[in-house]
Amino acid sequence: MSPTRSTQPTQTRPTRAAKAPGRVAFVGAGPGDSGLMTVRSVDLLAAADVVVIDQVARESVVARYCGPDVEVVDAGHGDHGQPLTHAMRAKLVVKAAKSAAGGLVVRLMDGDPALFNGLAEEALACHKAGIGFDIVPGVSAVSAVPAYAGIPLTSSSSPAVHVISANDRNVDWAASAADSVTVVLLGPPEDLGAALAKLLDAGRPADSPVALTERGTTIRQSTRVTTLGEVAKVMKSVEFPALAVVGSTVAMRSELSWFETKPLFGWNVLVPRTKEQSGRTIARLESYGATAEVVPTISVEPPRTPQQMERAVKGLVTGRYEWIGFTSVNAVKAVRERFEEFGLDARAFAGLKIAAVGGVTAEALREWGIVPDLVPSGENSAQGLLADWPPFDEVLDPINRVFLPRADIATDTLVAGLQEMGWEVDDVTAYRTVRAAPPPAPVREAIKGGQFDAAVFTSSSTVRNLVGIAGKPHPSTVIACIGPATAKTAEEHGLRVDVLAPEASSDALVDALADYGLGLAAAALEAGEEVVRPSRKKASARRRAR
Repeated sequence: MSPTRSTQPTQTRPTRAAKAPGRVAFVGAGPGDSGLMTVRSVDLLAAADVVVIDQVARESVVARYCGPDVEVVDAGHGDHGQPLTHAMRAKLVVKAAKSAAGGLVVRLMDGDPALFNGLAEEALACHKAGIGFDIVPGVSAVSAVPAYAGIPLTSSSSPAVHVISANDRNVDWAASAADSVTVVLLGPPEDLGAALAKLLDAGRPADSPVALTERGTTIRQSTRVTTLGEVAKVMKSVEFPALAVVGSTVAMRSELSWFETKPLFGWNVLVPRTKEQSGRTIARLESYGATAEVVPTISVEPPRTPQQMERAVKGLVTGRYEWIGFTSVNAVKAVRERFEEFGLDARAFAGLKIAAVGGVTAEALREWGIVPDLVPSGENSAQGLLADWPPFDEVLDPINRVFLPRADIATDTLVAGLQEMGWEVDDVTAYRTVRAAPPPAPVREAIKGGQFDAAVFTSSSTVRNLVGIAGKPHPSTVIACIGPATAKTAEEHGLRVDVLAPEASSDALVDALADYGLGLAAAALEAGEEVVRPSRKKASARRRAR
């Protein structure tokens, strides 16, 4: 008899699909100024699981745009500090993509990926390994750095541009010898020097203007102008990254230099506030060419007992108040956090009138989906708020009570003013402000040693707390204050106030500091002196108020 076969169906396990390797996005990081990065590049960095950085360190870009868990791979140098070849970088990118199965690998390249960055080698390696990729163009240093140095690449007398990698051994230098050609050279300083010598030997006139720009498009940019015959004397002190421009358009820099002539260009400004409160100030300082270093002077903590805030929030929901007044971003944050604990959202403010002490606080409310009914038309302060706050009217106002969520150290000015106008005020401690921990020793030494060109104070407490945790700024440091009260506190602590904002806002404070910087530059030029940042002047140049 033939063996019988089972008629029972056999169960087969589903085949588990192997995870595909991660996709690679070749992204241009731009020439240095993060503001020149494209919208697409920023979106990809935010979504990246792995970022492979290039020869120029881009840690600041990663910190600014990537998530906290992103993995960073250095493709610039090997274990012994030697620069990696294009082939080595290609292997690193492929390895990263295979490790990040199903994820996104951003290959962050200097400037534009397609220009002198090895894109061809790395993209071909991905193609051979079956790894999908995208290419996101970036702003190239070739055009951006000369533009930031005030040097057009073409003119009516110089219509041609030759872009050359300084370490290319197959260049026909004679083709770039004519005065009608602008030559842009990229590469390490040692290669730039050799390439410029070859251009001179090929017949380019020795009096051809040459501009050498280091750290282009950043606030540390520095440009030196010389001639092709004299450039060898300068090259010894040139640092990477650098770019050279040779041609008649270099002469236009004296009239077209716009970046390095900004009022606060190169200034290192101390901002004694928390990072959360300093974004607008930092951005405005950067617009004037300065860099800002934030030193937190206060720490914001919850109230010691939560019952008062809990009662106020419940009263807000049950219709106890006609108005709620926000006097700081911290107050908005404190109320929002309490709302989230209770499962409430912005709809709980329906029927309430909402006041904000100024534009920054109003913006924090708008981010929450709330448009304030009252923002001071004049001074952004308690007095400015009182000037526009309507008095209690028994006919128009069904409720006569105001909720003020504030800091534990808030002054009584606003409460007293509202009470005089007939309002009942619940002045509630929404958060506490305590002195922050001292900054690291190098920062304290920089403050006391004069390494900061200026310090901007936005309140009396920032003055007291900074001096308490870090010491007095050096006499050479320019002191800028947001208002008379802050200036008085600074003077009481032995500081000479150089700049007083015309109105109590961070924008006005930075603008006033920029005007002061312009005045210093104008005075130096009138005296026939070099324009020098305050931190480079001798301490004796300024007198300390007694």
